[in-house]
Amino acid sequence: MRAVVQNDKKRARLAVSTSRRTAGGSAALTLAAAALLSGCGGGTGPTAGHGGPARAVDPRARAAAEHARLAAAARRWGLDRVPLTPPAPPARKPEITPRDGFEVDGQQEDGLPPVFTTIPTRQRVVFLTIDDGAEKDPAFLRMMSELKVPYSAFLSNYLVKDDYGYFRRMQAQGVTLNNHTLTHPYLPGLTYEEQKDEICGMQAVMKKQFGKAPTVFRPPYGNYNGDTLRAAKSCGIKYAPIWDEEVFVDHWEYRDWDRSLHPGDIVLTHFRGRDDWDGTMVDDMRRFLNKVTREGYAVARLEDYL
Repeated sequence: MRAVVQNDKKRARLAVSTSRRTAGGSAALTLAAAALLSGCGGGTGPTAGHGGPARAVDPRARAAAEHARLAAAARRWGLDRVPLTPPAPPARKPEITPRDGFEVDGQQEDGLPPVFTTIPTRQRVVFLTIDDGAEKDPAFLRMMSELKVPYSAFLSNYLVKDDYGYFRRMQAQGVTLNNHTLTHPYLPGLTYEEQKDEICGMQAVMKKQFGKAPTVFRPPYGNYNGDTLRAAKSCGIKYAPIWDEEVFVDHWEYRDWDRSLHPGDIVLTHFRGRDDWDGTMVDDMRRFLNKVTREGYAVARLEDYL
């Protein structure tokens, strides 16, 4: 009889213990499930490598936030309005040919780099190109980065060699650095070999300092002859764009009689500041961006069309 009673007591204690463990486990599971469903596991939210997948961001909300950021940047830099966003680069690149009257003898037969002032496109885009490298304004880098305005730089070594780092920072922001000769001479006044030294010499500098020899070259002052283009080709150059308009801190100049922007136009300005102009590069960019935006043009990246 005693043995039966003792066994009954053991079974009773076992049942109570099991019941407590089961109840505790169920509660813990319930809490864990609630945490997963609510997106929190005892903390404030999933962290990298833990918890569930990141919640998707509404594309419209992302676009609205980016527009608000750009609007704030436009106000900060004194623009009249937010610069227009360029279209996606063309899936099929346009055929680039020399502008009429800008060819040289043997242009087609020798496959020489074309000289052109406009990219053939119907899109309302223009291309900003900046020459030389004399002024190294950090505010300009901040402005263009914050506004996400693309541009292409054409560098001459005698002006950039005192601060290659400035142009490396520019390159890190996605800007393409192109060839504008070693010393910015009047090329048609030089022999073929002298021209080749100027162009190929700058190719070597570009590769050493910036990691890549470019395929785009602008002759100083926009002056060239057949030897210029032959020398450029021998140095690995494929394109020789010049410009259709030039913007200064206080005015614009035009190549064509209608004194207007056109789809695909290449616009020139220079790395200049108060030593040369009555204003800064930021002032120059403000004039440029206000005009092109007001006339319904976006600024696109030249190399995306080459």
